[in-house]
Amino acid sequence: MKMSHLAWPRPSAPESARLSGYRADIDGLRALAILLVVTYHVWLGRVSGGVDVFLMVSAFFLTASFVRRIQSERPFALGPFWLRRFRRLLPAAAVTIVGVLAVALLAYPQTEWPRVWGEAWSSLFYVENWTLAFSEVDYYARASVTPSPFQHFWSLSVQGQVFLLWPLIIGGVWLVLRRRRALIVPALALVFGAIFVGSMVFSVVETMHAQSFAYFDTRTRLWEFAAGSLVALALPHIRVSAWSASALGWIGIIGIVLCGIVLDVQGGFPGYLALWPVVCTALVIVAGRDRPRGGPAVLLESGPLRYVSRDAYALYLVHWPVLVTWMVLSGRSEPGWLAGLGIVLISFVLARLVSMLVERPIRDAAIFDRSHRLGALVLAAAVLIVSVPLTTWQMLVEQRESALMASDTGGYPGAAQVDEPIDLAAVDVPLIPLATALDGEWVDLGGSCEDELKPTEELLIGSCVQTARAADPDTRRVLVVGDSHAQQLMSPLRVVADEEGWGLFALLRGGCSLAAVEPDPSAESSPCDEWRKAALDYAMRIEPDAVYLVATKATSSSSETLVDGVEQIADQLTAQGIEVIAVRDNPRFDIDMYECAMTEADASTAEASFCDVPEIGFAMGESMDTLTARDGVVGVDFRPWLCPDGVCRGVIGNVAVYIDDNHISDTYGRTLAPMLRSMLDAGGYSGASAG
Repeated sequence: MKMSHLAWPRPSAPESARLSGYRADIDGLRALAILLVVTYHVWLGRVSGGVDVFLMVSAFFLTASFVRRIQSERPFALGPFWLRRFRRLLPAAAVTIVGVLAVALLAYPQTEWPRVWGEAWSSLFYVENWTLAFSEVDYYARASVTPSPFQHFWSLSVQGQVFLLWPLIIGGVWLVLRRRRALIVPALALVFGAIFVGSMVFSVVETMHAQSFAYFDTRTRLWEFAAGSLVALALPHIRVSAWSASALGWIGIIGIVLCGIVLDVQGGFPGYLALWPVVCTALVIVAGRDRPRGGPAVLLESGPLRYVSRDAYALYLVHWPVLVTWMVLSGRSEPGWLAGLGIVLISFVLARLVSMLVERPIRDAAIFDRSHRLGALVLAAAVLIVSVPLTTWQMLVEQRESALMASDTGGYPGAAQVDEPIDLAAVDVPLIPLATALDGEWVDLGGSCEDELKPTEELLIGSCVQTARAADPDTRRVLVVGDSHAQQLMSPLRVVADEEGWGLFALLRGGCSLAAVEPDPSAESSPCDEWRKAALDYAMRIEPDAVYLVATKATSSSSETLVDGVEQIADQLTAQGIEVIAVRDNPRFDIDMYECAMTEADASTAEASFCDVPEIGFAMGESMDTLTARDGVVGVDFRPWLCPDGVCRGVIGNVAVYIDDNHISDTYGRTLAPMLRSMLDAGGYSGASAG
C-alpha cells in the first residue's frame, strides 16, 4: 500500500502572521486533509491525494515568506531558516522513529528487521522516498505481506529536500537581481513556471513508463511545489468577486474530499491526474483570501478542525505506524469499523502526547531562536536518539550472525540429511540463515564482467557478473544464463567451480529465463525476448565450455513443463561445441516458506510439519528426458533433496531451504554441491574431473 500524505506542523499564529500572512482557513484545510488521510487509510484502504494539498500549501507559505523577507529588505539568512524549519520537524519525527523501532523489536517478525533498519535511516535523513522508489523497481527486494511502518515518511522526505532546494532557488534569483528588486517577483514567476512545465512533462512521461518509481520520485513532484509558489506570487494580483470566491472555494473543498474516490491516486499519480487536487487546493487558497461570506471558511475555521490542526503533524506521523502494527499483530490487512476506531483513537492520543511533549515545546522555545548553536544541538540530539539505539541494535544482531557462522557446531548437514540422516534431536542450534541475514542469501559471483567477458550488447550491460577466475581464458569457463532461479540454483555450481578451478560467469535478469518465448513479467521493463536473444548471441560469441540454465518452469498451482523452446536453444549451443547443463526448476509455493520455517522452528513439538507441501510434478507427457538424451546435454535435478519422498520441505538439516516463496537459500544451495558433482559425473559432463 503506497502512502501519499503529509501533514505539516502549524506555525504559531504570531509568527505566521508576520512571515506568511496567517490564514486560519488554510490551517483548517491541512487539518481536513489529515482527517481524510486517516479515514482513507484506516477504513477505505486507499490513498486520498492529500499529499498534493500539503506539497502545494507548504510551497505557498515558503515562497510567500521569502518574498515578504525580500520586499522588507530583511536578511536572507538561509542558515537560521533551515535550523528553524528542521527544528520543528525532526524532533517529533525522531521520537516517532524510535517508537517504531521499539515496537518492531518487540512485535515485528525478524524478517522485517532489515527493512525497518534501512528505512529508519532513510526517514531520519529525508531520503525515504528514494529508498521506496528503488525498492519498487528492485526485483530482488523481499516482498512483505504488510507495508513498511515508515512508508509514510516518503512525502516528508520530498518536502525536506524541497525545503533545502527552494530557498537556494529564491536566494539565487535575489542574488542576481538584488539591485533591481522590482524584477525579483517576475523572475521568480518565470523560474517557477519553468519548473512547473518541465517537472509536469517529466512527471507525465515517467508515470506512463514507470509509475511505481515515479510515485516516489522527487522530480515528478516538483511541479506541485512550483504550483504553490506560483499561487503565492500571483495571489496579490488576483481579484475575485465574493460570490465567485465562495463558489470556487466550495468546489475546491468538494474536489479534495472526493479525489481519492474518483481517481486512482495510488496507481495513477503523480502525472497529469495530480492536477485535480492541485487545482482544488489553488481554488481554496485564492477563494479564501478575503474570507467571503458563505465560503468554506465556516468549515475550515470551525472548532473541530482547529482542534485537529493542533496535532495534525503528529497525527500524520503516528497513525500509519499504529495501523501497520495492528496489521502485523492481527495478521489482517483491513481493520473494519470497530478495530479502525480503536486505531484512530490510539493515534489521536499518541499524537497529542508527541505534540504536547516534543513538537510544541521545542518549536516554541524562544531560546532556540536566539541561539543558533542551541538550535543545531537540538537537531544533533534528534539524530542521536535514533542513530544510537539503531546502530546498537544492528551491531548486536550482526555480531550474533558472525558468531553463529564462525562456530562449527556440526548441526547443519543441510541436503546431506536426506541421504545420510543424523540425529538432530539433541542438537540445539538456531535455524540458518538467520532472519536478519536473508538479503545476503542471493548468490553473488563477486564482480561485474570485464575485458573480453564484458557484454557489448546494450541490453546486457549491467546484467553480467563473474568470478575472478573467469578472467583467465585458459581455464574451463561455465556461463549461467537466466532469471533469479538460475541465480540461486547456481549456488552449488559456485562451490563445485571453486573446488575444480573453473571460471564462472553469469547473465542474469529477474523474471527472464533463457527461452524462445516466455511472458515478460514486468511491463515497466524492456521485453525479456530482446534480452534473451542478446544473451544467446553473447553465449555464441564468447563460446564458454558450458552453459548452465534452468530448463523447466514450475508454478505453485499447475504442473511443471519444459521452458518454451529450450530444446532448440540446446541444439544451437551444442552445435557450436558448447555443453549444456540443464537444471530442473525448484518448486514454487503459495506461502513464504522461510516465514513458515521460522514458525516451525519456534513450535513446541519437533514433529511439527507446517511447511510440508506435496510436490507438483511434471504435466502428463512432459519430462526432461528428450532434452537430456541429446549429445552434449547433462540433466541436473535437485528435487530429491528439495522434496524428499515427494514432499517439499521448508527446513532440511537445520537449514532453511528457501528465502521466500520460490527462491532457494544460498546456504542450503551450497549443501547441494556434492549432489551436483555426482550428477555431472553421471551425465558424462566433460569437465567433471577437469582441474
